Formats: sequence, C-alpha cells, structure tokens
Amino acid sequence: MLRGVTTVRFHTPDLDAAKRWYTELLGTAPYFDRPGYAEYRFGDHQHELGLLDTRFTSTLGAHTGTPAAGAVTYWHVDDPAAALTRLLALGATLHEPLREFGDGFTGASVVDPFGNVLGIMHNRHYLDVLTSRRQP
Repeated sequence: MLRGVTTVRFHTPDLDAAKRWYTELLGTAPYFDRPGYAEYRFGDHQHELGLLDTRFTSTLGAHTGTPAAGAVTYWHVDDPAAALTRLLALGATLHEPLREFGDGFTGASVVDPFGNVLGIMHNRHYLDVLTSRRQP
C-alpha cells in the first residue's frame, strides 16, 4: 500500500528564515512557494521537503485535538480514500482529513496506534520520477 516516501513536511514559526536556511543547505530555491508554505525538490530521486508556517498547524490535527508537531512524512498511495479507510480500520485515528493539496496531489494523515503521525498522498511527482527512471 505504501509505495515510497513522497514529501516530508516540517513546521516552522519563521517561514522566511527557514526558506533562507534550507535554500542555503540544499543549494536550490523552493520550486513551489506560496504564503504559509514552500516546497523543495532535491537529491537523486527529487524528494520533496515542505515547510509549513506553524500558524497553519492549529487547523491541522483538529480531529485528534492536537495540532501537528514535528515532521509529517507522506507516503505515495495509489488510492488515498481506500488507504485512509484501511488505516482507520486497522486502528489508526484521523489526524488530517483527506483533502486536495492542489493539482493532482491528494492526501491525509492519521495517528497510528503508537502515537506516530503517518501521512498518505497520491503524488503525481512521485509517479513522474518512477516513469523517468524506467525510460532509457
């Protein structure tokens, strides 16, 4: 069900400072940048690192009563609704509801029975990287 890591999301109280720091660290500017969120693609597999302003985390995790904290790792799934249903049936609790992140990226997160946040996402970029790796 979990095909591979798509995006790791970090939270920051100072998005501008975090963007400057990660731009220096990664040697590239965010490829996606909007108010409250920036995202980088980097490395051999063009993995994604998202930076979310903590002002927006208070609206996340509303189903558990706890705002998101730490990192959320999103794993690619082919069918986010089916994956979410299965995770809930296995005893996970809803953390962030299934939602459209934009332009073909759909995801949600749950808290597993051991307190870990597990993100799921249908991620076009992940599939594009796989396709490009298969071509000669």
